[in-house]
Amino acid sequence: MAVLQEYKCPCCGGAITFDSGIQKMKCPFCDTEFEMEALAAYDSELNNEQADAMEWEYSQSQSWQEDDNIRSFVCNSCGGEIIGDENTAATACPYCGNPVVMMAQFTGALKPDCVIPFKLDKKAAIAALKKHYEGKWLLPKVFKDENHLQEIQGIYVPVWLFDAEAVADVRYKATQVRAWSDSRYDYTQTSCFALSRSGQLGFSCIPVDGSTKMDDAMMEAIEPYDISQAVDFQTAYLAGYLADKYDVDAEESIQRANERIKKSTEDAFAATAIGYTSVIPEFSSVRLSQGQTRYALYPVWLLNTKWNGKQYTFAMNGQTGKLVGDLPMDKAAYNKWFSGIAAAIGAAAFALSYLLWLL
Repeated sequence: MAVLQEYKCPCCGGAITFDSGIQKMKCPFCDTEFEMEALAAYDSELNNEQADAMEWEYSQSQSWQEDDNIRSFVCNSCGGEIIGDENTAATACPYCGNPVVMMAQFTGALKPDCVIPFKLDKKAAIAALKKHYEGKWLLPKVFKDENHLQEIQGIYVPVWLFDAEAVADVRYKATQVRAWSDSRYDYTQTSCFALSRSGQLGFSCIPVDGSTKMDDAMMEAIEPYDISQAVDFQTAYLAGYLADKYDVDAEESIQRANERIKKSTEDAFAATAIGYTSVIPEFSSVRLSQGQTRYALYPVWLLNTKWNGKQYTFAMNGQTGKLVGDLPMDKAAYNKWFSGIAAAIGAAAFALSYLLWLL
C-alpha cells in the first residue's frame, strides 16, 4: 500500500501546511507554528520503506483492464479516494481538503537533493496577475474575474541541476570598416581578421525542467532562481502545494543542458570580441568535464485556463515573483473600440474639411 503523509497539528489535530511568509509550518486553525527541523522525523520513513511484494495470478478470462498511469490513494483523515497519475507527488484530498504527500514518490533515487521553498504566497501571485492585467482594455472579462484568479495553484516543479567545467575554442571572422571622403570621391576600407578565443568556464546549477507537464520555454522564462536559498529536502515543504516527481530523467535532460552551456559559453566569448564592425562565428568547440547532476524542486505559481478553445498558461516564479504569460484579445471589444476610433477620425476629418471650405 502506498504511504500518504499528512502533517497534523499536535495541538488541535488540524492539517498544517508550509507558510511561505514565515518559512515555517503553521496550523491555520489554532495558529501554532512549527520549525521545519522539528518535523524532520516525519521523513525518516523515506529511508525505511520497502517495495511491495504482493504478486497475484489472474484468470485469463478477466475482461477489465487498469490504466497503468492512474494511481488511487485513500485519505487518512476522511477515507475519501484521491486520484492522481503516476507522477503525482503532493496534492490535496478533494473531499476534506487536507494536503497529502505521496511518500513513495520520494524514496531512493526519487528523493530530491534540495528544494527552494516558496517565498511568495497565493495573495502575492494573485496581485502579480492583477498587475499584469492592468491597462489591458481588450482583455476578455473572464480573465479579470476574481473567482477565476482564485484558481491559481502553487506547484513544485522537478528540475535537474547540472554542474560542469567547460573548455572552449571559438573562431570568428571579423571586419573593421573605415569610411572617408575627399573633394572627388567617397572611400570605404574593409579590413578582415581571423579571431580566436580559448578559455575555461565553470558552470553550476544549470537548470533543466524535468516534467513534461511544464512548458520548458515558460520554465526558463521565469528564471533565474537563487539556488543559494535552497534547503535540504523535506516532504513538509510540499504540504499545501502540488508537486510531481520527474518524468524526464537526467539522461534525457543532458541535451538541453549541453545546449544551454554551449550557448552561454559562446555568448561569453563573443562579448570579448569588441572594436569590430562585424563578428561572425565560424567554428566552435566546447568540451565538458567533471559533470555532476542533482535533483531539485522549484516553486512555481500556475494558472491554466481556456478561452475560445485555446489554452492559456501564466507562470510566476514562486521565489522572485517574475511572471510570464500571453493574453488573448476580446474581438468584440476590439471591433467596438476600432469602430469608435474610426468614427472619431471620420468626424475630425469632416470638421477639418468644413473649416477649409469656409476659408
